[in-house]
Amino acid sequence: MTERDPNSHKEVAQFANNAFYDQSFPKQSQIYDELSQYLELNGSYLPSMTVFDEAWGLYLDKMN
Repeated sequence: MTERDPNSHKEVAQFANNAFYDQSFPKQSQIYDELSQYLELNGSYLPSMTVFDEAWGLYLDKMN
């Protein structure tokens, strides 16, 4: 959610914006597999799972 930016055209920012408005998205989860599985089944707003992988990498960088 830290990558949200309604004015950005970057894929990660658009994904974060869409996930924010997705009422079912497990926003509090810190488990890659749980988030990935959710997006594979419900993430029609995600053009490619590589966008999620990039966002996950940014998340891990911020956590370290």
